[in-house]
Amino acid sequence: MSRDQIFNSEDERASDFVFDDKVAAVFDDMLNRSVPFYAEQQKLITDIAKRFWIPGTPVVDLGCSLGTTLLHIANELKDVEQFIGYDNSQPMIDKALANINHAGESGRIELCMADLNASLDDVDIKNASVVTICWTLQFIRPLQRDRLIKKIYETMADGGVLIITEKVLTNDTSMNRFFIDFYYDYKRRNGYSEEEINKKRESLENVLIPYRFDENFELFRRNGFQIVETFFQWYNFAGFLCVKNA
Repeated sequence: MSRDQIFNSEDERASDFVFDDKVAAVFDDMLNRSVPFYAEQQKLITDIAKRFWIPGTPVVDLGCSLGTTLLHIANELKDVEQFIGYDNSQPMIDKALANINHAGESGRIELCMADLNASLDDVDIKNASVVTICWTLQFIRPLQRDRLIKKIYETMADGGVLIITEKVLTNDTSMNRFFIDFYYDYKRRNGYSEEEINKKRESLENVLIPYRFDENFELFRRNGFQIVETFFQWYNFAGFLCVKNA
């Protein structure tokens, strides 16, 4: 696993964050050192998928990056015949394909290019009973999020589940600052320097736009999901479970 040193440079200011070749090459390390309880969250996502998957339906991951979530679910749900992953980064898809081939899952997992910020015509939910959006919705422009969630709800299987993991904001600005400080402490413990933390923060400004808890709940509910609950929270990171009633 290559170590993430993308923001350990002499540049005075980081450019806007993009999922390019350099990010794809170190993305595993970036996730493990930047997402609290990353492995445990993947386990929770897989457990939920196992409970809600309906035989004969596919599993869809929107923003599949390196294919990690799809591979975890595929390893546990051997009866699923079709997994579909969408991403807008060709370097991510290329590395995901290598991971999928190495795992011997190329026959079940299909990857497609799609920009969730643009036209959603390329995204086919195909009556999926499990749809995942892991640390991706925060990169979708706010004006597009309703269209995306509404399409998922209208085209997924009745009784299916939408699983979302996200950065979130609190309703209180001072508490939000506390949570961010705790998160930066977490990154320091994982070996990121002050310079790296600051440059990545600058790089993500206006690129990663988190919602408050109540804004996320309202987004999911107004677009059809009758049941919306959190299944995980660590300071400013959360997991949402949204169920489409049969």
